[in-house]
Amino acid sequence: MKFHDIGEGMTEGEIVHYFIEEGDTVKVDQPLVEVQTDKMVAEIPSPVAGVIEKIHCAVGEVVTVGSTIIDIDSVEKKRVVNETVTIDKEKNDVTQKRQEKVVTLFQGEKRINHVKAAPYTRKIARELEVDIEQVTGTGKDGRVTEEDVRNFANGEVKESTPISDVQQVQVDVEALEETIPFNGIRKQIAKNLTHSVQTIPHVTHYEEVDVTNLLKVRQQLKARGENVSIVAFFLKALAIALKEYPVFNAQLDEENDVIRLRKYANIGLATDTEQGLLVPVLQHIERKSMKVIHEEMKMLTEKAQQGKLQSSDMQYGTFTISNVGPLGGIAATPIINHPQTAIMAFHKTKKVPVVLENEEIAIRSMMNISLSFDHRVADGADSVRFTNRFVELLEEPTTLLIELT
Repeated sequence: MKFHDIGEGMTEGEIVHYFIEEGDTVKVDQPLVEVQTDKMVAEIPSPVAGVIEKIHCAVGEVVTVGSTIIDIDSVEKKRVVNETVTIDKEKNDVTQKRQEKVVTLFQGEKRINHVKAAPYTRKIARELEVDIEQVTGTGKDGRVTEEDVRNFANGEVKESTPISDVQQVQVDVEALEETIPFNGIRKQIAKNLTHSVQTIPHVTHYEEVDVTNLLKVRQQLKARGENVSIVAFFLKALAIALKEYPVFNAQLDEENDVIRLRKYANIGLATDTEQGLLVPVLQHIERKSMKVIHEEMKMLTEKAQQGKLQSSDMQYGTFTISNVGPLGGIAATPIINHPQTAIMAFHKTKKVPVVLENEEIAIRSMMNISLSFDHRVADGADSVRFTNRFVELLEEPTTLLIELT
């Protein structure tokens, strides 16, 4: 069985967990292996029924598309009478090699606080209420495995080989630093952002929005039992503004020398997760009510944070938003999600004194926004007009309501 492309543009993945062992009999579509790609943790099912002959890749190993992961004997009649004895011998050999590997890996090493472990292993640790920081890893490069966690939970702790004075000096130096894996989602994020910055001439336009009236409308709805997040209003206003200024809802097709203007608003939601930055996409916002937008946005965000996003949840985006307001910060220069044309970030809302048109001073709730756009596709004047329209819709909620009719 080869590792095939299970996501849009995916080229590699990290082996997280095997559900089977060599010698096991499996059915069609039975989960065989769990793989961490750049965007999700996915289970790969068996394409045929048969017997697991060989597992080629170790847990923690990064494999590329097209690599053989597992050999499956799909012909039942090839299973001979002495198969059980052969399998037992192979398992004993594997066990012995693992034990030898444990000694080799831990000779002259000292465990430091940072733990290398796959997401699945950390999940097992949480379920068993095991502090993974206290577990000695026996996997590659000291990685904590599922077996290590279960042994620790059962009170079985493996001792490391004593180290010499010279080795101790080396360990003390190494203890002053730590490393974290640069692979999976983190590595893919780096590739995507680097490609975007190197390809697109970024320009960032800043604006401020008076959301005082909008917050009042939201509170009124909440008092009536309608709990709609403020971001749902932002998304609906964006859908309207993008329809009027489609150049920011576009894709530059350099091969055919055209700019493709999208007539639908599929907005990506940049989401902070334990695995890294994920961008699920809310489809066809222009067709949906703010209540539906709120519910679907909440569902996608939860799936992202739980590592349950599918590739279909992250496809066909035309514009991206980043709501960093809850974390703080007043401005940023967000990087465009290539091949899109623009991205908008919403920053912290704070109450400040503002001079009104009648020259009176009032306390208003103000929020900054940052719009980064592709200067090959749009000009600075376009960004001003676009953000002005977006601001107008938010500052005068009645205008937003009129546009919904």
